[in-house]
Amino acid sequence: MGQLEGKTAVITGGGTGIGLATAVRLADEGAHVFITGRRKAELDAAVETIGAAKVTAVAGDVTDLDDLDRLYDAVRARGRGLDVVFANAATAAHIPLEQVTEEQIGQIFGVNVRGVLFTVQKALPLLNDGASVILNASTAADNGAEAFSLYAASKAAVRTFARGWANELKGRGVRVNAVSPGPVDTPGITGLVGEENAIAARAKLATDTAIGRMGRPEEVAAVVAFLASDQSSFVLGANWYVDGGENQI
Repeated sequence: MGQLEGKTAVITGGGTGIGLATAVRLADEGAHVFITGRRKAELDAAVETIGAAKVTAVAGDVTDLDDLDRLYDAVRARGRGLDVVFANAATAAHIPLEQVTEEQIGQIFGVNVRGVLFTVQKALPLLNDGASVILNASTAADNGAEAFSLYAASKAAVRTFARGWANELKGRGVRVNAVSPGPVDTPGITGLVGEENAIAARAKLATDTAIGRMGRPEEVAAVVAFLASDQSSFVLGANWYVDGGENQI
């Protein structure tokens, strides 16, 4: 029996990286996992990796409220409510202050802030008593990286959401917490810096951690699984750093 046996979970951005690793982990712990993302090919590959009996993929974009409704309609149709939400979908870009445009603000805050808010808001009617909501924040909210302030500000908002929503939902026995990964080796690194810069970027990111390496998606997934389970029953409104000591020592 896994820690999440018989539970139902939703993971946004579940096709790759931290989202996929978390979907694998929660399914291994016994949950049926609903994953969503914009790229159907990645979702199909994720279903093959996890096993069709353990996962349901619903293609969609967290900035599209109709897509979120379709996701939660699929959860509702299963008839067991919802026990875990991991609001993980995000986008990032290096943009110096003088180059920030309205379009870029709309894109990054649309996914990372608005998308997180409506992912959780639309889950509310389905949340079972004792459910766990986990928001994916970032160490970027704290470390002031150059040309990364737009992304960092969006993740600071996510951290603030976790505090406020923890208070709002505690009366239902619903726990809200955040995780803040540091440098984690995902395909998003290449997407952020480009194929030609990926090797150098990963080497630099490894030196930013006290532990001397980048994290693995599975290491973040392990913390999310803990926060999703009853093992973390006394954890509320917290922000768990999974950063190899980057922001700690």
